Amino acid sequence: MKVLLDTHIALWTLLDSEKLPTEARNLINQENVEPVFSLISMWEIAIKHAIHPDQMPITGAQFLDYCTQAGFLQLMIYEEHVLEVEKLKRDENAPSHKDPFDRMLIAQAKAEGIILLTHDSLLAGYNEPCVMTV
Repeated sequence: MKVLLDTHIALWTLLDSEKLPTEARNLINQENVEPVFSLISMWEIAIKHAIHPDQMPITGAQFLDYCTQAGFLQLMIYEEHVLEVEKLKRDENAPSHKDPFDRMLIAQAKAEGIILLTHDSLLAGYNEPCVMTV
């Protein structure tokens, strides 16, 4: 089963951080699970590192290298992913969420028919079955 890792879940996994929820760690470590990272996460990290290297100490290139070494599968960006973003709807009563990286990750997971594993509770406002919040 392929599981797309949200950027922070991927980082916490690679860094073996205590911030990684036990539920996420257990899922990622299952034999039948293939962790997937998106180029969207690499892009997000590259931008954050360029703007605030003190807050994002690794570069996009380092992230790519770490993911490759960890054996994560790489998800490219395709037209159907971009078009899927337009179809995403949020509940009227859900708190505001404007992160374009998160929206693309949801769209990718939905288009690919895989789970997006996240720790961001705001993503639940999209009511997409592909989003798994831990």
